Amino acid sequence: MIRKVRIGNLLLGGGDIAVQSMTTKKTSDVQACVAQILSLERAGCDIARVAVADEDDARALKEVTTQVHVPVVADVHFSAKLAVLAVENGADKLRINPGNIGGEADVARVADCLKAHHIPVRVGANTGSIEKHHLQTYGRSAQALVESALENVAVLERHGVEDIVISVKASDVPLTVEAYTLLRRRCGYPLHLGVTEAGTREAGIVKSSVGIGALLLAGIGETIRVSLSADPVEEVYAGHAILRACGLEKEYAEVVACPTCGRCRYDCIGLAARVEERVRTVRKKLKIAVMGCVVNGPGEARGCDLGIAGGEDYCVIMQKDMPDARVPKADAEREFFRRLEGLIG
Repeated sequence: MIRKVRIGNLLLGGGDIAVQSMTTKKTSDVQACVAQILSLERAGCDIARVAVADEDDARALKEVTTQVHVPVVADVHFSAKLAVLAVENGADKLRINPGNIGGEADVARVADCLKAHHIPVRVGANTGSIEKHHLQTYGRSAQALVESALENVAVLERHGVEDIVISVKASDVPLTVEAYTLLRRRCGYPLHLGVTEAGTREAGIVKSSVGIGALLLAGIGETIRVSLSADPVEEVYAGHAILRACGLEKEYAEVVACPTCGRCRYDCIGLAARVEERVRTVRKKLKIAVMGCVVNGPGEARGCDLGIAGGEDYCVIMQKDMPDARVPKADAEREFFRRLEGLIG
């Protein structure tokens, strides 16, 4: 049974999968940090993580958290003092590695602060942070990742911390899937999924989709982050796309589009891209079809809320519960978007 962990206004382990991202702005630059979190919110981000590298970052959380609408996670390493300061200044969750936060007294200090403020913590391991004794015993493996993560969890448990989220990330997709699968068998804490150092936008989305998607389809994971060397907003869009492909998110506008062939006589690919961009943040169950030709397009788009297929001189626009309309190609896109806006409301 999965434990439930509350992060601000979110409940991990309650059924819905939360999409996370991390800011790239200096946290102490409050204006820039807040602006970036607000852009993540508009894209559909559920949890925003920020780096806390110094006291200015930690103290800035008091202002940042009051200007945004999603829980803010403070990412802290190598300093129990900064971890405590971040929590005291309003962090909704802490991300630490007990192994690098200091000695036993430092861990106890952080644990006491977490309990006093009722703040959860994420701990875990990646292939670059596995303790030497686990590497010597298990090598660079899923077993080593899991043992390392659970060792860090045990440190916090000894100090009475129970609101814990765990991650075991690797840049290798099969290793990531194996590690999380093993970890789920070993514990009931909520799991934060991700393929670390996944790469640039295109390569990173592919690796993350395979790894995170495989785990979600197996019923593993309560929150995800698609790690990309790109604008963090792209991480959020990709995260929601993975949830949708796995059937875990229902309220959105799905765009189905034809790959096109030599029969296509209008800008089907360009139109599909423009439609997808328009509906990216729509939280309403719709199915929109952009098809290449009038040979197969009308039949393939039948049943959609709105569809279009192109011909030599005209396009056919299909809308649920309405007769098909032949529209001159010069006017087709404008008419299609007019109807789309009507559906979006």
